[in-house]
Amino acid sequence: MTYKTLTYSNGVEGWPSFYSYVPEKMIGMNNFFYSFKGGNLYRHNSDNVNRNNFYEDAGAPKSTITGVVNDEVYTVKNFKTISLGSSQPWSCDIVTDLNTGFINADWFEEKEGDWFAYIRRNNDLENLDMRSANGIGNISSIDSTNPAAVKFIYNFSLGSILSIGDLLYSNNSGTLEFVGNIIVRGDQDVVVDTTLGTIPSVGDFTLFIKNNIAESNGARGYYMQFHLENKSTEFVELFSIGTNLFKSYP
Repeated sequence: MTYKTLTYSNGVEGWPSFYSYVPEKMIGMNNFFYSFKGGNLYRHNSDNVNRNNFYEDAGAPKSTITGVVNDEVYTVKNFKTISLGSSQPWSCDIVTDLNTGFINADWFEEKEGDWFAYIRRNNDLENLDMRSANGIGNISSIDSTNPAAVKFIYNFSLGSILSIGDLLYSNNSGTLEFVGNIIVRGDQDVVVDTTLGTIPSVGDFTLFIKNNIAESNGARGYYMQFHLENKSTEFVELFSIGTNLFKSYP
């Protein structure tokens, strides 16, 4: 069983936070808070020790905040960005009723004291209902001289939507199979890294899904739940959390 320490605030008359440390005994004395662990005495709220670190256990220190954005509850929305009024960026996981997304902490950019980043969708590898999925057509010929970088040739122009980094799939007898990442593209051919995929046959129908990092549409749904994490052992402040959203038009 996982235990948590729950704190009560007289100021808000509620329970504002959970903590991962589990003391043996707690006591407040002379305006300081003390606890015992392993028979040792510890004073909390000290500036002389690392943050996110209780009882000298480095472990996997992290602070987390989970919340929900639910404006216009009966409207499907596109959530494009996350903004943080914070002294440091946080990593962020996104969950909606329709899909999921994420933001790595190093993707945030600081502007006028706040941090901003676009929401990237998670790899919905076989979700063909997404707008990022597009058909290509049937393969005319295959050059598999290099089995790790196979060239697929078509008898028509591929257009401008298909890009390097997109994920190529084939429809083999009604079964969708992952082929690989597109590493080179020409007007009528693509070269694909097939190291982790399955090489299709001539005549198979192919399609692609846009790269979720480079060309993400954010997260879509009625609501958005965000989960922030910060693993810094330094002092970090978080004042506000915001998002840029607009009505989704299918």
